[in-house]
Amino acid sequence: MKLEDIKTRINVLIKLSEEVLSTQRTIEGMSRHGASVNTLLFNQLRSSSLSFLKSLFGESHPYYIEFQDRVKDSAPSHTVVAIGILTAVKQEIDNGWLFTIKGLVSAEIFSDFLEMAEYLLQEGYKDPAAVMTGSVLEEHLRQLCGKEEIPVEVEKGGKLSPKKADLLNADLANGGTYNKLDQKAITTWLDLRNKAAHGKYSEYTKEQVDLMYQGVTNFIARTSL
Repeated sequence: MKLEDIKTRINVLIKLSEEVLSTQRTIEGMSRHGASVNTLLFNQLRSSSLSFLKSLFGESHPYYIEFQDRVKDSAPSHTVVAIGILTAVKQEIDNGWLFTIKGLVSAEIFSDFLEMAEYLLQEGYKDPAAVMTGSVLEEHLRQLCGKEEIPVEVEKGGKLSPKKADLLNADLANGGTYNKLDQKAITTWLDLRNKAAHGKYSEYTKEQVDLMYQGVTNFIARTSL
């Protein structure tokens, strides 16, 4: 999901939650505690919000759990809770905290894989180390594209397919995310990864994989999400 799509979606959900609350009515003969909102609209709000929160944060995130546990029925108080949660999410999105958190998580994952690649190199396994390092680099490029709102898919034969890493690299360089020297270095690293992945082990050396590992590690550190 692109950032603009996320912003549009959260605004739509907040507007819907306010619309739901505006339907509040008190059942005749009952106190204000017997008030309710339009059930159809409430159910739409609940299902749409949970779907959005799941896709954005995952089911284990506090926002998703709190919404699922506290926004359960058509009582106005539950709708008020929904507005509060959705507004908090909007603040995270507007202030850029969402992608800072995602970047930290990605950094931890990348660090684990790069440590594995380093271990393989130390043990003399240059080929799997090259594949693993190149895979981390490609995923980092995809996430950079997401941050810069650059499409990561291309239409082929009426279907969307993931862009190849070289095209992601070109798009990012052309968009000013990094310079042409970085682009050339990344092209070299991706070429080495492809040789390793296709069994062309004699076309590169362990020393070249060492340089690739160091370069990718530094590049990711400089262009953190």
